[in-house]
Amino acid sequence: MTVTLYQWFILIALIGEFSVNAISGLLNLRAMKAGIPEEMRDTVDHETYTTAQRYARDRLRLENLSNLFELGLFLLFWSLGGFAVLDRFISTFALSPVVSGMVFVGSLVIAGHLLQLPFSYYGTFVIEERYGFNRSTRRTFLLDRIKGLLFLGLFGGMVLAGVFQLFRVSGSDAWWHAWMAVTLFFLFMQYITPTWIMPWFLSFEPLPDGELKEAILRYSSSSGYPLSGIYQVDGSRRSGKANAFFTGFGKNRRVALFDTLIQKHDTAEIVAVLAHEVGHFKHRHILKRMVLSIVHLGVLLFLFQLFVTDADLAAAFGMERTTLHGGLVFFGLLMTPLNMLLSPAMHALSRRYEFQADNFAAKTVNDPESLARALKKLSRDTLSNLTPHPIYVTLNYSHPPVTERIRAIRAAVAPEAVPKGHGS
Repeated sequence: MTVTLYQWFILIALIGEFSVNAISGLLNLRAMKAGIPEEMRDTVDHETYTTAQRYARDRLRLENLSNLFELGLFLLFWSLGGFAVLDRFISTFALSPVVSGMVFVGSLVIAGHLLQLPFSYYGTFVIEERYGFNRSTRRTFLLDRIKGLLFLGLFGGMVLAGVFQLFRVSGSDAWWHAWMAVTLFFLFMQYITPTWIMPWFLSFEPLPDGELKEAILRYSSSSGYPLSGIYQVDGSRRSGKANAFFTGFGKNRRVALFDTLIQKHDTAEIVAVLAHEVGHFKHRHILKRMVLSIVHLGVLLFLFQLFVTDADLAAAFGMERTTLHGGLVFFGLLMTPLNMLLSPAMHALSRRYEFQADNFAAKTVNDPESLARALKKLSRDTLSNLTPHPIYVTLNYSHPPVTERIRAIRAAVAPEAVPKGHGS
């Protein structure tokens, strides 16, 4: 394959990805309807509905502008030979190949974060502020990003150093040596993130004794999902949006409830939300996703080994030599079409898992309708788009639209005269 073919392939892929996203966003806006969906009429009034539509438009405009800016700047950097200039500059420091690679990739990552910072700031302090969601201060906003970059630099740097070194010394076995090493590191991170990393961003406090804690423990016991701790998280420091999640493995399983969730929902609804998360565990969704991620990583590393020393690919980006760090970046761009194909498939699988978790929750709480009520309130309070276009859903939604979830929940429990299980 010639240099020109590589250039055309990647250029068309990048512009195609931007165009597909822009067109699907336009279709999503045009799918907005004047009437409130029947499933939401008892929860959402006309003013809230129209506000949600304005919120969706504002978020989409910012997203399109950010994507256009990112694409335009990348194409300019590419056309001016920026990759080669950066590589030559780093080489003047006479660093080892592994350290040079880490600096090369790290420089691009930091530059990308800094260039996206104005859009993130506008999204937080203008759009989210306008619609009453933002609770974050500028200090918290800045510290979150600094801490995020520090953790990314620390752990991402460890991964990069290991991969680069293995590809330097392992020959034809490099891809699977790297696959094993990164997989072990990934599993280690899954174990330490809840207790070592998340507390740097969120404050966890034990949930006080009372009706809610007792209801959660009853459901946990009846569903065979023992918990070692129930915590309240200060999500309101950053956003008015509610959330809940499980962390930990084995006997160290914990549940974390955003304070905003506790404030806006009754006990039955919160237990139903947690039952949904238990449904993911019972259906082994977390394990399945981990296996898929590990397999995907192995395929990517195998393909990476095929292209990393391709001189034509390096030359397509103006590089005067082939390097591991350049090959990694350019390979990622070469995989754009594959990622475009895989992303909708992974979203579809995720939406299927959400339906299954909803079904489990509806059948194991005392009041199946409590999950539907919780979803409707969450959708209302986050100004979710209630009529997304199917194409936009296919490309972007990891969760089914709320109206589809409500219909599925009611269909799941309709044949049953008496709900099963125990709840709040």
